[in-house]
Amino acid sequence: MSNATEAAGTTDITARTLRDWPLPQPSFDGDKEVRGHVLIVGGAREMPGAVMLAATAALRAGAGKLTIATAASVAPLVAMAIPEARVIGLAETANGGFTLEAARKLGELAGKIGAMLVGPGMQDEGATAELVHALLPRFAGTALILDAAAMGAVRMAGEPHLLEEPKDMAHFRFAEPVLLTPHAGELSHLTGEDKEALAADPLAAATEAARRWNAVVALKGATTVIAAPDGQRWRHEGGNIGLAISGSGDALAGIIAGLAARGATLAQAAAWGVALHASAGEQLSIKYGVLGYLAREISAEVPGLLRTLAPG
Repeated sequence: MSNATEAAGTTDITARTLRDWPLPQPSFDGDKEVRGHVLIVGGAREMPGAVMLAATAALRAGAGKLTIATAASVAPLVAMAIPEARVIGLAETANGGFTLEAARKLGELAGKIGAMLVGPGMQDEGATAELVHALLPRFAGTALILDAAAMGAVRMAGEPHLLEEPKDMAHFRFAEPVLLTPHAGELSHLTGEDKEALAADPLAAATEAARRWNAVVALKGATTVIAAPDGQRWRHEGGNIGLAISGSGDALAGIIAGLAARGATLAQAAAWGVALHASAGEQLSIKYGVLGYLAREISAEVPGLLRTLAPG
């Protein structure tokens, strides 16, 4: 299928698109529960900052209540850095992941949260994939965003080991849609397909991945493509090279999780999140230049952008 044909039926994400697709808004007299409770699972001894970036971004996107589950070795540090959060310490594997005991511990929150983000800063792909599969039935019906190492769950069909052959990966499907946020390199790792080929036709790549895994797939790049398993597709162009910096993807994942906790669908949260992230980069480039602003500064731009993009 040609690129021109593939592009048919794809919605460009613009300011008008977003204003015509307004985010859920809490009532004037609503409390923090009404605004949405987000659970972020991530971090490791070597990368505690990733979960902090994602958590801050989720609050800046409007979530009202935040719980962070992170490595027990860094949980006190995270709790001091993010005073707005409840922080749960999880037992760690030798390779920097979390043990399966985390699934039972986190399962106590099932039914109490609006959205869960798993992955920022996590290590040990095998342990992380096992944890995701253990969490899926416990959090059925909860908006679930898988980022970074947590996306490795698609390389595992519920077995206690990673699958080795790409042909086996093609058979995995989530029972209900989740959101995956790969860039071309990560999608290549997950599918076994050539990175350059995926990057050359991101629309086709995202569409196929969404169909294959029954997931909303936000394939990140200079042009970001979002594909839903029902065939809907969106495309966004914007931002700048300054967003290609450590921690930027964690901030994006956190923004999306915060929006989903507020009640946005996974597709809407992804579309708004990608646009807000790109616009934040544009705002920061005016202040600091295209190169040199930090991922930690992205989320602070979000509240003002949300107000600018509000209907009317």
